[in-house]
This record gives sequence, C-alpha cells and structure tokens, in this order.
Amino acid sequence: MKVVDVMLLAGTRPEAVKLAPLAKALDARPGLRPLFVHSGQHPDMVEQALAPFERAVDGWLEIPPRVSGTQAELMSGMLPALDEALRRYAPGAVVVQGDTATALAGALTAFWLGIPVVHLEAGLRTHDLTSPFPEEGTRQMISRIAALHLTPGPAAAAKLRAEGIPAERIVVSGNTVVDAVLAIAARDLPARDPALALLEMGIAEAGEQLMLVTSHRRESWGEPLSHTLAAVRRIVDAHPRVQVLFPAHPNPAVRAQVETALREVPRVTVTEPLEYPDLVRALRLATLVLTDSGGVQEEAPTFGTPVLILRDTTERPEAVAAGCAWLVGTDADLITSTAGRVLSGELHAATSANPYGDGSAAIRSAAAIEALLGLADPAATANLRATAG
Repeated sequence: MKVVDVMLLAGTRPEAVKLAPLAKALDARPGLRPLFVHSGQHPDMVEQALAPFERAVDGWLEIPPRVSGTQAELMSGMLPALDEALRRYAPGAVVVQGDTATALAGALTAFWLGIPVVHLEAGLRTHDLTSPFPEEGTRQMISRIAALHLTPGPAAAAKLRAEGIPAERIVVSGNTVVDAVLAIAARDLPARDPALALLEMGIAEAGEQLMLVTSHRRESWGEPLSHTLAAVRRIVDAHPRVQVLFPAHPNPAVRAQVETALREVPRVTVTEPLEYPDLVRALRLATLVLTDSGGVQEEAPTFGTPVLILRDTTERPEAVAAGCAWLVGTDADLITSTAGRVLSGELHAATSANPYGDGSAAIRSAAAIEALLGLADPAATANLRATAG
C-alpha cells in the first residue's frame, strides 16, 4: 500500500499539544504517515510540548533570526522556508492548527502549491477583527482556502456553513485538546516545577485553595492586564486561604508588569510558563482559574474547574453555555466579586462532561483526512461528512 505523508505544522506549544493526538491517530492508519514540522516561530517550544506525548519533530524550517518581532518579519521568514520544505517533502496534505502566524503561513504556502489544507479547530468566530487580534482575521483567512475544516463542535460548523463553506468540506471532530488533556492526566505525572510542587503540598496539608492565573493575549497587555493584576491583589487580601500561581508570559514587558504588581503580594507565586504536564496538574488542583487563554478554557472543564474568562468576548462559548465558565473581561470589580463567589462556594461550575469533546477528536480527524485523500471507504466517508450537517 502506498503511504501518504501528512505534514503537521506547528510553531507554538498549543499547536503542538493539539496536533500530538492527531499524529498518534494517523499512526494507526496504514496508508497515512504523520510528518511533524517545526516552523521556528517559537524555538524549542514545539519539542518541549511533544516530549510528554513521546513524539519528536521530524523537520525544522530554517528561518532568519527575528530582530523586530513583527508579524511581517515572521511571515517573511517562514514563507520561503515553507515553500522549500513543501516542495521537498511533497506531502499529500498539510494540517494547520488554530490561528497562529504559522497556521496562516502554512495554509498560504500549501494553497499556492496546490496541496490540500486541513484546518484543525476550524470555524471559531467572534466576528470582531480586533478581538482577538490578529487571531480572528487569521482564522477567517485560512477558512477561505482550506480543503477540509475540522471543527470542535456543531456551532463552529454552522458558522462555516453560514459563510458559504460547503457542508461536504466540514467535519465536526471535537477538539483534540481534550484528547491531549485526558492522555496526560491519565499518566498522573508529578509536578516538575518546584513552585507547583510546594503549592500542591500546601493544598494537601493545610487545605489551601489554588487560583491559577494566565494572561498572554496581545490585547490584554498594558492597561487591561493592570486591571487583572489589581483584582488578583484584592482577591488575595479577601481570601486568606488562597494561593495564586501565575505562570507569566515570556515577553519581557509583560513579565515586568506582572512582577512589579505582584512581587510584594503574599501568597502569590510568579513562575516561568509551565510545561504542559504541570499545567494539566495545576488545572486539576485549582479551585479557580482566571485566564484569557483559549486553550485553558477548553482544558479546565475536563476537571470541573471553574474558569473566569478575562475577555469581553469568546469564540469558545460552549463552556459559558454549559455553566463551566463566566465572561468577566478585565473589570477588576467584576473579576473580584465573581472570584469571591466561586472561592466561597456560592458559585459552582457545572458537573457535566467537557463541552469541547469526548477524547475521540483525533480519531475522527484522522478518518476525515483519510477520506480527503481518497483512502477511505466511500460509505464511511459519507457517514463522516454527515456529522457536519
């Protein structure tokens, strides 16, 4: 049987985490072979993210060192490198995930070369090009040229159909991040970060409450982050059993803002970004999560952990609708009051299953890719496409 390479393109940790389960599912398809390629967007982060899944990168793009840090500089470095890599590897399809610069560059280059583009986590929309920025625009651009749209849920599929995407190009797969979280949680790896290990001891021995805080989106930098940090200080003052863990964004300006605001606050620990198994462990331990991260919104419901979303809008409304999360923006008063209700036990997350998936998204996605490449039984293909209707 002829084996077809499927390139999985990743440049950031979230992309690698969400693509890792798909690589495993593709391994189980005799006619398909996953080829993991690192775009170079975030050096070393893809390798770090894949290690817990016992996967390695198969290829790297050679892109010039970044000087300005602009999107234009990054794209201008990736596009020629991707063109060379795609011509050399000649994959049957290219899978891009989400809404990063890597995803857009990969989709564009594959489209120019006539290689089918598979968009994993397709169809998310706020319909506001300024929020999240630039991710909303990136998603919409990829949707115009993708050959296969793997959506995390029916709502995303409906949005694509409303934009004129043919139903036969849409499959409701579920979100592979749920597959990833379940796989890592099942291994129950001990905390590697010393700060997390100490906090875990305090939770076990003194009955403390852990509040995990993450804020990384570009639109949150500056004044919005200042409001969030003010709320964190007020929450700590009002709840003496709360311990805060804040894995800070590596951007120097953001890191400095966080440390300046919180360095003198008792029971607040600021760390480097957590490795993925430690993040999963923190989500399991936390009484409450404050975040502007899309991935954390999707991961926390697996453990029934309440989430306050530090954004005014979310393209992932399923958790809010299911009662797992609440939109609070960066209003310090609203963050403080809502967090207080959760920490006091007045407000609870719904105990239903994770609304983003059942842990089989990667299997469905691999089957859809197999169908796209004409390697699947026609009857099975028809059944699979029907899930988008």
